[in-house]
Amino acid sequence: MDRSSEIREFLRTRRARITPDQAGLAPHGGARRVPGLRREEVAQLAGVSVDYYVRLERGRTQGVSEGVLEAVARALQLDDTERAHLLDLAQPTATTRARRKRPLAPQRVHPVLYRTLDSLSVPAVVQGRRTDVLAANRLAHALYTDFEARPRRERNFARFVFLDEAARTLYADWDRVAGDCLAALRLYAGRQPDDPQLTELIGELSLHSDTFRRLWADHNVVAHTTGTKRLHHPLVGDLTLDYLVLAVEGDPEQTLTIYTPEPASPSAEALALLASWTGTSASRPQSPEGTPKQAR
Repeated sequence: MDRSSEIREFLRTRRARITPDQAGLAPHGGARRVPGLRREEVAQLAGVSVDYYVRLERGRTQGVSEGVLEAVARALQLDDTERAHLLDLAQPTATTRARRKRPLAPQRVHPVLYRTLDSLSVPAVVQGRRTDVLAANRLAHALYTDFEARPRRERNFARFVFLDEAARTLYADWDRVAGDCLAALRLYAGRQPDDPQLTELIGELSLHSDTFRRLWADHNVVAHTTGTKRLHHPLVGDLTLDYLVLAVEGDPEQTLTIYTPEPASPSAEALALLASWTGTSASRPQSPEGTPKQAR
């Protein structure tokens, strides 16, 4: 991915969504040729020269200070996730620059995490880079899809959401899920723009999904830590599940997501029914080497 074009489009789309009124600027007479704020208005709000901001929006970020980026983030009313994304794009750390010089090491799931997945009575998924599904317990496979039955490169939530027709019927609010999934992928792209597998994934999704192409151009980013999923499962019907995303110690690109129903709710009953129907046939979590774990 080209970092300069990413910065340009991210800043352009952020200023396009803010009106002068929202920014606290006095109205100017005459028709406006651009949606949202003009570049000179962003520069005024950030306290920098117009030329300086124009260079920044063109992706010329060499030597730009964090203070200026913070000022631009405030002017554009970025939230914490968007602000972090801007810093990733415009001012990559020395660690990030060094990492880009060598291939990314394969991700491994710690054995203790596999045992944790096995012990949970609710669906749980370990995700890695690019929304890859690194591991899941049997109930998660039954709830979503048997990721372990797919080729390794296809064990990916973005591929499932955008390319699998089953996902459109599974998610009651598929449009929102698709937007959130893509926004999380965009956030990862800001941290790892030179990941060749990311480039391959974006190319595949862009080729086969009109929705992905449209949403990708919006440059939205999001980092979910909790929320709710509404599902319509083909076996047990409607479920509403709250989820919690936990960081995995030792790998900042791994997360554990746990899905839980409201106690004594119809969703809890449906999930229990799904567990009873699929508990013996769904796939077991896989070891880091890709072979099924032995039953204890």
